Amino acid sequence: MPIRAFLDPFAKHLLLTLMLLVSVTPALSLEAGAADDRPRIVAFGDSLTAGLGVATEDAYPARLQRRLDEQGLRYRVINAGVSGDTTAGGLRRVEWVLKSRPDIVILELGGNDGLRGLNLQETKANLERIIQRCQKASVTVVLAGMKLPPNYGTDYTKAFEAIYPALAKQYRVTLIPFFLDGVAGSASLNQADGIHPTSEGYRIIADKVLEQIKRLLHARK
Repeated sequence: MPIRAFLDPFAKHLLLTLMLLVSVTPALSLEAGAADDRPRIVAFGDSLTAGLGVATEDAYPARLQRRLDEQGLRYRVINAGVSGDTTAGGLRRVEWVLKSRPDIVILELGGNDGLRGLNLQETKANLERIIQRCQKASVTVVLAGMKLPPNYGTDYTKAFEAIYPALAKQYRVTLIPFFLDGVAGSASLNQADGIHPTSEGYRIIADKVLEQIKRLLHARK
């Protein structure tokens, strides 16, 4: 569960944030750099992946790319984040994502479903179908878990958080327990809306994502 400090900025800025998230624009065309023959990691998510509010080079996919380069891990990271995306939106564009022929997909979706109080059975079913389609295409999935602020009620927040480990276990995918671990609730690591990380917040996220996927990357060498 995110720390209590996450609640105040969330409550204060929720309406503003949802207004900002109405815009649905892909962060990067998957066709760019088609001649690049490195294995591809697609960061598939919402505004937390797109990098809403920070420069493109400060979003976590770009930071992850630099960290991979520094460590001599020859992969190309593609930012397929769409601000405002839900799991239903992700399901509609999964075939578009798979056109880039990724080796690994880091799936970060569901936060907007939870913030909007959507039906959790539908959220889980959408994530499940995305995972199934990726695995059918022989793509390795890394699932990023999400959490909600406590004012959504114990039953809803617990049921929401349980979706991710349940799917990770069922489909045997690598789980990032909480995508915003170490960042959520920190005023210095989040923008004014209290939800989207700052550049420094994304640095922390990229480092944690790398630690979670490094074993996968080394195994594929």
